[in-house]
Amino acid sequence: MLDVTVIEDAEAAAVSLDPIRARLLAELAAGPASAAMLAAKVGLPRQKVNYHLKALERHGLVELAGERRKGNVTERLMRATAASYVISPLALAAVQPDPDRFRDQLSARWLLAVGARLVRDVGALITGATKARKRLATYALDGEVTFASAADRAAFIEELTQGVGALIRKYHDGNAEGGRDHRIVVAVHPTLKPEAVAEPEGMAKPEVTAEPEGMAKPEVTAEPEAVAVDSTPPGQD
Repeated sequence: MLDVTVIEDAEAAAVSLDPIRARLLAELAAGPASAAMLAAKVGLPRQKVNYHLKALERHGLVELAGERRKGNVTERLMRATAASYVISPLALAAVQPDPDRFRDQLSARWLLAVGARLVRDVGALITGATKARKRLATYALDGEVTFASAADRAAFIEELTQGVGALIRKYHDGNAEGGRDHRIVVAVHPTLKPEAVAEPEGMAKPEVTAEPEGMAKPEVTAEPEAVAVDSTPPGQD
């Protein structure tokens, strides 16, 4: 079972969003089970559970884990193909976010568009690497920092931008024969409270994440609400 997988197909996304099927996925992520076992847990007739399982199986969200005899009946034991699922913007291809349409490093919505593209691109890379039976080289940095003031936060952003920009200038080689482009995404945003309510402005604990795939020097602004540095070589995005 994969830890997380990306759903790129619109029909598969619709299937996964059905409340009953989402509950079945959660149950099967905990371990293999038959339709009869699941029926007792979700309070539905076995026939209805079987119907939902077949829909999930058609779209690759669950798979056969084995079979067992129970009296005169052979039960199919199903399991989820992943412990968790992420729906790619490709599932809504016609209306997926486009970070290049409007770039604003201080916009939380632009940060969201960059994040959506990250899910889309990495999901597609995983799909391609799986089909080719090759490893996918990626990297991510995730951390938290508490700023004493908005001024400290602004100084952090400036140093972060200068540091990333210096690394990009040092290692970027647009003329390298056989070189491969990578995008770099650095995001800073207030950490959510446990009840999913954002911290007050100026006293938040931003999260810093980095995911390689591109190059270019980012810009700095004094007091960001949300900052995303999206770097790609000129003319390559």
